[in-house]
Order: sequence, then C-alpha cells, then structure tokens
Amino acid sequence: MKKYRHEYKYISPEYILQMQQTRLASVMELDGNTGDAGCYAIRSIYFDDMYNTCFSENENGTDPREKFRIRIYNCSKSRISLELKQKVNGMCLKTSCPVPLETLEQIMAGSVPDFSAETPYLLKKLICQMNFRMLRPVEIVAYERVPFIYRDGNVRVTFDRNLRSSSNIQDFFDENAPFRSVFPDGTNMMEVKFDELLPDFINEVCQCGQLQWSSFSKYYVCRKFDLHGIRSVFPGA
Repeated sequence: MKKYRHEYKYISPEYILQMQQTRLASVMELDGNTGDAGCYAIRSIYFDDMYNTCFSENENGTDPREKFRIRIYNCSKSRISLELKQKVNGMCLKTSCPVPLETLEQIMAGSVPDFSAETPYLLKKLICQMNFRMLRPVEIVAYERVPFIYRDGNVRVTFDRNLRSSSNIQDFFDENAPFRSVFPDGTNMMEVKFDELLPDFINEVCQCGQLQWSSFSKYYVCRKFDLHGIRSVFPGA
C-alpha cells in the first residue's frame, strides 16, 4: 500500500552539498540504480492547463493539490513512467504506471491518445484530464541525481544538480538538446524524504545552517523562469 511521505527540499551552495554528501555517505547506502557513474540523469515532462493551474496552486500553497509528469532516466526509452504526485496536509503521495512509447510520442506531437480497457487507470486519468481540463505537456525539467537510501523508515536523501528546463517538448529524448539553466551558478538542491520517522543520526547529519528550505517544486521554479524570466525564488538571484 502506498504511503504519504514527508518531503523537504533545500537550496544550497554546492560546496555545502559536497560536505553533506560526504557525511551522508558514511551512514547511508548509495542507491544501486546509479551504477558505475554514481548518479543518473532524470528528465520529466510536466503537464498543466491553459490557466497554469498547477503552477498557481504551488505558488499559493494550495492543499490538497496534484500534478502529472512523465519521467525517463538517462534519456532512455526503455523505461517510461507516468507519475501522479499528490500533496495532502503537507504530505506527499506518488503513484506511477508505465507509458508505452507510442502513447508518449502522440502526447509529444500534441495529440490526445486513446485508451482501452487494458490501459492503466492512472494513464486513463491523465488522458481524461487532457480531454476535459485541456492538460498539455508544458515543461521539461532535467537534472542529475545522486541518491542515498536508508531502508528503515524508507529514508531517501538526494542531491540534485544542474537543474535546467525547456519548453520544447520534442527535445525530451535528445541528449544534446539546448536547455536553460535555472539555478544561479554554484547553487543546487538536496531533498530529504521519509515515511513516519527520520532517524536522529541522519537528521543530525543533514543539519546545516546554510541550507535554505524551499516549499517550491522543481516544476514551479522551472516554469516560473520560463513564464517570467526571473529567478527570484533562489538565494543570490
């Protein structure tokens, strides 16, 4: 059964994140999906309507709220996932299902795909909202992630670097596509996620006076820069 999770985001100078990453490596395990590189690349297509409702709900702190995204890893077509991220009472719930490449290609081309009885419920929900709410793919969000895990309490601490975005949805799989950088130089993110309990020793390692807590999602900060050309939510901007 899926659980609602705590999720905290911190914006920080890179030299602080390097220190935090070294400290966490001594008490947490590097996620095995990173392989020899020690990290993996994430790209997500986010959806919004003509009124930018998802963007506005994040800006206004609306609770509950939800948003859809389609995610790939290392620009590969082998694993394509649709994710619905919901926030209720400050807690996050993520549900997901696979997306056929043909369906994604239809979406990227500006079409609304059909569905059948075999289509996963979550994908049906997206398609219905594309029909009735006019949801459309509006932003690609990309970054590189170094993830650490601690199995007790399902704790996950990630370091996300080189956050960048593009509104050209056709570039989703293109490794060499141009993207705009979103953070000021030398600024990146750390995220802390857990179920009921964050062990004290991990909490202590994560404490640092120069980490700045952020309530905004990556989609929000990328879309804000795309819509307004400003980076006012970031330190030093």
